[in-house]
Amino acid sequence: MNEQMTMEQVAPSFEFTESMRMVLEVARNFAEKEIKPVVMKYDESQEFPLEIIKKLGELGFMGVLFPESYGGAGFGYLEYITIIEEISKVDPSIGLSIAAHNSLCTNHIYTFGNEEQKHKYLPDLTTGHKIGAWALTEPTSGSDAGSMLTTATSDGDYYILNGSKNFITHGSVGDITVVMARSNKSKAKKGISAFIVENKTPGFIISKKENKLGMRCCDTSAIAFDNCHIPKKNLLGDEGAGLAQALTILDGGRISIAALALGIAQGALNASLKYAKERKQFGKPIAEFQAIQWKLADMATQIEAARLLTYRAGYLKNQGKEAVLESSMAKYFASEVAVRATNEGVQIHGGYGFIKDFPVEKFYRDVKLVTIGEGTSEVQKMVIARELLEP
Repeated sequence: MNEQMTMEQVAPSFEFTESMRMVLEVARNFAEKEIKPVVMKYDESQEFPLEIIKKLGELGFMGVLFPESYGGAGFGYLEYITIIEEISKVDPSIGLSIAAHNSLCTNHIYTFGNEEQKHKYLPDLTTGHKIGAWALTEPTSGSDAGSMLTTATSDGDYYILNGSKNFITHGSVGDITVVMARSNKSKAKKGISAFIVENKTPGFIISKKENKLGMRCCDTSAIAFDNCHIPKKNLLGDEGAGLAQALTILDGGRISIAALALGIAQGALNASLKYAKERKQFGKPIAEFQAIQWKLADMATQIEAARLLTYRAGYLKNQGKEAVLESSMAKYFASEVAVRATNEGVQIHGGYGFIKDFPVEKFYRDVKLVTIGEGTSEVQKMVIARELLEP
């Protein structure tokens, strides 16, 4: 942690840029017109909203962070945060799909791939023509990713993958998956490599689609590899660098989950404000009761603090500065704030908050994932403490 860094170096402007205002308007209009009418349809059916994802690709939202030369929109992290928050105010499940597609699979190939790999895979990913997945977690290794058991055995011009992964976003609907596997059993964490896997490759198995509490239309599946032959040219970067690459990718991914949490929290607050003004008890709107006002005040204040942390982390990423501490702080704080905000939102709605006709019910189910995915709150506190204590 650099103690000499000044606030001028780390604080973004409080004014939205023209591009941020533009993407906010586009994202908000799209969410209201295209997503809002079908939120509960997809939640109940758990069907992946491919048609919506394709339309998001046409808007450039599936390739927000990537140069136009690779088919991307050419925006930065501030626009990216804005898009995810706006979409997630209406449906966090779709916000999660945008986040996972951009920050994980596509970003891993963009950050660590060679030019041949980038030109082969990125244009289809950044335009949403193909869906990306990212496979790190295994049944026996979650936070302890270095203990993974999936292997990649060298065999001539191929690596042969064997093993299993779980909790993989887009695992059963993806077209291209970045997979971390152990290529050298003797080197522990430095024996893990990253590979680009086309999901139609023989030996790539979709083993189970998860039936989830929330985020139900964002596909989460277990996958497996049974003698899955991957060309050696699909190795990302150097052999043995896979875990280090994954940790770098997660730094940016945590910003996207912070933005997702912001959207959920703000969505819960917006719904609660509307309900509190309309719901009458004892002859007046419940918004006139101090108990309700204090809940709303706490929600709004905590959300704004989380928003500032999140945009600060995004600003640092845009500047090419290290943002390990800031992204972990943003993800940790925003996710915990979102849990509190949705809980209070349900409480403000009373019995109606328990009914699927009101959006806070879905926010309440969706929100818990943001304290777990891409590093639990406990892991974020470990990262924050490590950054603070390092000389």
